[in-house]
Amino acid sequence: MESIKQRLGRAMLSWSLRRSPRLKQLTLSQRRIYIVPSRSGGVFLLLLLVMLVLGINFQNNLMFAVTFLLGSLFIVTILHTYANLSGLTIQFVRGHPCFVGEPAAFDLQLSAHSGRQYESIQLALAGAEGGAVDLLDDQPVTLTLYQTPSRRGRFQPDALLIETFYPLGLFRAWTWVQVDLTALVYPRPLAGGQLADLSRVDEGDQTLAHQGERPGGEEFAGLETYQPGMSLKRVAWKNYARGQGMHAKQYVDFSDNRRWLSWQLWPELSTEARLSRLTWWVLQLHHRGEEYGLILPEVRINPDRGESHRIRVLEALACFGLDERLGQDQSVQGRVEEGGQ
Repeated sequence: MESIKQRLGRAMLSWSLRRSPRLKQLTLSQRRIYIVPSRSGGVFLLLLLVMLVLGINFQNNLMFAVTFLLGSLFIVTILHTYANLSGLTIQFVRGHPCFVGEPAAFDLQLSAHSGRQYESIQLALAGAEGGAVDLLDDQPVTLTLYQTPSRRGRFQPDALLIETFYPLGLFRAWTWVQVDLTALVYPRPLAGGQLADLSRVDEGDQTLAHQGERPGGEEFAGLETYQPGMSLKRVAWKNYARGQGMHAKQYVDFSDNRRWLSWQLWPELSTEARLSRLTWWVLQLHHRGEEYGLILPEVRINPDRGESHRIRVLEALACFGLDERLGQDQSVQGRVEEGGQ
């Protein structure tokens, strides 16, 4: 059963986020910042109350003076703690792709207001570890926060908590901010399986092609030294007439040199396991520098190689079967090349 504290915290978070729309950049102001005494501040208040009671009981002027001095310090600390967040500008820069099970990284940039200094600003995504920064000059500070997604697809992190206890730790000033960033989460690579080496692509069966060439075709590949028994039709008579010796023309038949990664491979696997297996082979073929393409239901990416092609294929695998339209929203690293294009 939830405690009263947890319920109040959840209600406060929900109310705070309703007042904070998603923005690429925002500046903290009085409307967004909340401040309450910290646990240390509560103990400090209790101590002041005890000192005040003792001062009244013993009519001790020195104790009155110390109590009121510390009380004034307590009140002034409210302003300093609030000012350590007020005017701080947060810009959401980018989200980085990752694989399922890995933490997704999100870059933020913090800027000070009008040359002011900010110290011990703590930032963390909900349920994840955060970090602390100081802004002691006019230069913006970049911070990377991490959160681990549980599924593939486009991942939007939880709310961002920004808080500070500066300068004395007697008060906690904080705010919750909605993060206007997304990261693409690829399927977790699953090793295994074999790729068939075929001489052609049978698109009906959606199999794989293997690069190579076969002699005896119709593509001219160069000259070779004439050997007894070769057909005279292959002799390069023009070269022979120029006194360049007896050579024969060499012809080859180039087979399709592309590999296809198809949804029809490994049908015994579940959907997620099949996507994970395809992801693993994408990484393997990219590492080898081979040319490969992808065929999924309603999605076809023509064979290519290189980093941009790898990202395009992984994005198609990440978003396969999800309620996301690749052609409408701006993708994190590129667009999927669909069938018919």
